[in-house]
Amino acid sequence: MATPNREEQLRTELSSLRIERNAPGRRTGRRRRRWWIPVLLLLVATAAAALWRIAAQPLPVQVATVTYTRGGDASPAPVLSGSGYIVTGDRYISVGVRVAGRIDRYFVEEGQSVTKDAPLVQLDDRDYRAIVTATEARLTSARANVALADADLNRGRALRQQGVISQQEYDVLENRSVVARAGIKQLDAELAQAQVNLDYTTLRAPADGVVLAKLKEVGEIAVPGGFSGSGDLIRLANLTDMRAEVDVNEADLNRVHLQQPAMVTPDAYPDAHYAAEVVKLYPQVDRQKGTLKIEVHIVQPDSKLLPDMSARVTFLQPPDPTAAAQPVVLAPAAAIRRDSQGDNFVWLMIDGRARRQVVETAGDVGDKVRIATGLHGGESVIVVGEPKDGQRVAPQADQ
Repeated sequence: MATPNREEQLRTELSSLRIERNAPGRRTGRRRRRWWIPVLLLLVATAAAALWRIAAQPLPVQVATVTYTRGGDASPAPVLSGSGYIVTGDRYISVGVRVAGRIDRYFVEEGQSVTKDAPLVQLDDRDYRAIVTATEARLTSARANVALADADLNRGRALRQQGVISQQEYDVLENRSVVARAGIKQLDAELAQAQVNLDYTTLRAPADGVVLAKLKEVGEIAVPGGFSGSGDLIRLANLTDMRAEVDVNEADLNRVHLQQPAMVTPDAYPDAHYAAEVVKLYPQVDRQKGTLKIEVHIVQPDSKLLPDMSARVTFLQPPDPTAAAQPVVLAPAAAIRRDSQGDNFVWLMIDGRARRQVVETAGDVGDKVRIATGLHGGESVIVVGEPKDGQRVAPQADQ
């Protein structure tokens, strides 16, 4: 049991550990919260200053100038376009074997140009040479028999006149001579056929062209006939007559006609444009697709154009001579935008700021667009960059 003095001592020690609520060194929760307010204000001010500096910088853009030309100087207006393929006028020429044989060698490689009658493939010709030699030997023997038969006939004719032999014996000698001569004609034909078969062992180009593919390997046996194309060894194409074919919807056929000018643009070379002319409208519409196949002849093809290459065909309408005096305003196609309401507009650069201008278009002219209203020529339009109306912009050089 604790004594009174001990209890008094414990009270004194507990009193010394007590902290007063309103002690000078104690901070309240409200004062701690007020300490963070200046920090937050400083962060907000810093972020606002950074955003202001970013907004104050001009947007880099690329600009182009709207051109003004006379109506007579304008290019033909496009009326219809579609995706198609590059083809050749003669399509593809498959060169196959006429006689069976093992492939000995190829004289050409893919991509090589060849002329008519140039050798392409050589088959093993030993069997066919042997047949020619054997036929020539038989023909020599037959000619000797003819000479003998003629000599016998001449002697028999003299003996018949002397009455030494009968008419029947003379007829036998005459028949033997006729048969011997017929045998020579037959052997001549067989020799000619053997020579032709020997010539067939060398495959030659039927026309000028370029080798597209070799369809079999050296050492394989080539046999004529059989399944479709099974005897083909070489595939050629005549690249001097290059064309493009495109399927046109039958609802648009009234906008295409023979000898109509056109323009072909390969997908692989979008900056290359080739003048063309409509040369063929196929006589039957594809019922499943509702389209008609149309071919255009490329006037001046070059080495860039390859068979089966994807291309875009644009049919053109020559300009109206009566509108030669009317001005034409052309803007780059990249400058034309379309808003959510379907209206066309461009971004003009005026005094270093972007201004929205609504325009009406009147068809494409190559990589440019005819402007019916909204521009007059000479304006600077933004072709790369998406500014806001009134935003500062700075023209940059093309990358």
